[in-house]
Amino acid sequence: MSRYEYDPHHLWVQRRQKRQRRQHMMVAAGCFLLAGTCVAGAFFFQKKQGHSPAEATKAPIVIEVNPSAGENSTADGSPQDPGAVVIVDSPVGKLLAETQVIAAGYDYDRAIEMLQSSEFASDPSVTEAISAYEAARASLVPAKIGEVTHVFFHSLVMDNSKAFDGDGDSAGYNQVMTTAGEFAKILQIMYEKGYVLVRMHDLAYETTDENGMTVMKPGTILLPEGKKPFVMSQDDVCYYPYMSDDGFATRMIVGEDGKPTCEMKIDQDTTLVGSYDLVPLLEDFIQEHPDFSYKGARAVIAFTGYEGILGYRTSDKYADSETYEQDCREAARVAQCLKDNGWELASHSWGHLKMGEIDMERFCTDTDKWEKQVDSLIGPIDIILYPFGDDINDWHPYTFENKKFSYLYNAGFRYFCNVDSNEHWIQIGDNYLRQGRRNLDGYRMWKDITAESEGRERKLEDLFHAEDVFDPDRPTPVPEM
Repeated sequence: MSRYEYDPHHLWVQRRQKRQRRQHMMVAAGCFLLAGTCVAGAFFFQKKQGHSPAEATKAPIVIEVNPSAGENSTADGSPQDPGAVVIVDSPVGKLLAETQVIAAGYDYDRAIEMLQSSEFASDPSVTEAISAYEAARASLVPAKIGEVTHVFFHSLVMDNSKAFDGDGDSAGYNQVMTTAGEFAKILQIMYEKGYVLVRMHDLAYETTDENGMTVMKPGTILLPEGKKPFVMSQDDVCYYPYMSDDGFATRMIVGEDGKPTCEMKIDQDTTLVGSYDLVPLLEDFIQEHPDFSYKGARAVIAFTGYEGILGYRTSDKYADSETYEQDCREAARVAQCLKDNGWELASHSWGHLKMGEIDMERFCTDTDKWEKQVDSLIGPIDIILYPFGDDINDWHPYTFENKKFSYLYNAGFRYFCNVDSNEHWIQIGDNYLRQGRRNLDGYRMWKDITAESEGRERKLEDLFHAEDVFDPDRPTPVPEM
């Protein structure tokens, strides 16, 4: 059965298996990382054979070096191989396992601090772990901020047969949406190429200079040699009414595990909960590949306001609805859950307007509506992703003589993103950061596939080969924009 078919029992089995994998990964993720530091010693790992009598009474946590080799396991799930690596399930073992996952995300400072401040700081296994993390930290190199690429998506197509059914919205979905299968392939290929997800706020930060002025300074991203930082964002995470019954998630909710997940209405009587859009799918991937995320980074999630956010009808045009107040409360709760789990939130304008083209009066009205109807729900945010990539200036730096920049700056915005198909474009001014974003959708992939025949250069080769990702269910040719 395909991963993206909708069978409730299959979904439950997937979730159970995923929880089991995560239990192993929480312990195993950093083991391979530490091995790479070439630090001598067994650390806190032990062979299953040779435990002391006291240790033998403790339930071990098995690290599956090859989790797919299920046929080589015993009835209780433990490997038959007597040399399997285990961690004793003890307080110090749990602490070491927790810091392993943190260190897998390159946050060695935090891992070291946790170990040094614990009651087990003098334990030999802890001191060896600290030495290993210090050695790994010393090997990191600073990334070039000006070469950080930024990729973005819209809502992911979860059911191709509904999205590409030939109705009035099908062509648009084919152009600007990415299928769940394509997204999964993109993540895997980028991971294998050494890409690591970072936050927008990792690229630059506000600080006070020697004159007491607030200024923007480039950030410092430290990664192993050969790793490549990138930013990811998703636009229009609103689950608009027109998308209903077209193969997309219905809304975002807080899952039983406290993490954001999605509901998807399959038919009039069936709504499923699971990984039905970018947020939970990316979370799943990072749980299995913690070294894909720099210090817990997640993507930037952007909203408009004219229909509401996250699948809740929070626009004031729904103020007379019986569910309006409840929708606002739930949307705020989910937004807080996103922030608590490392996601950055952003404006995509209130009305999805071309911010560079519209007149100043409409520009101000739209920004004010955003503050009143969206910012009030999700808390102050400082990132804006321009709809259609329509910037408020050309490539020249922003200045306060630009009335639109001045208005957005006074509204709290500091990070501004347009759309640019180049590999990377970043501009850090005295008081802002601008970055170009690359759309990884049907239109852009089709342009890469047809590049040679039309005498153009490919734009995605640094990320992936479009033919390796492009979903065969897509109608071709993908229409021009």
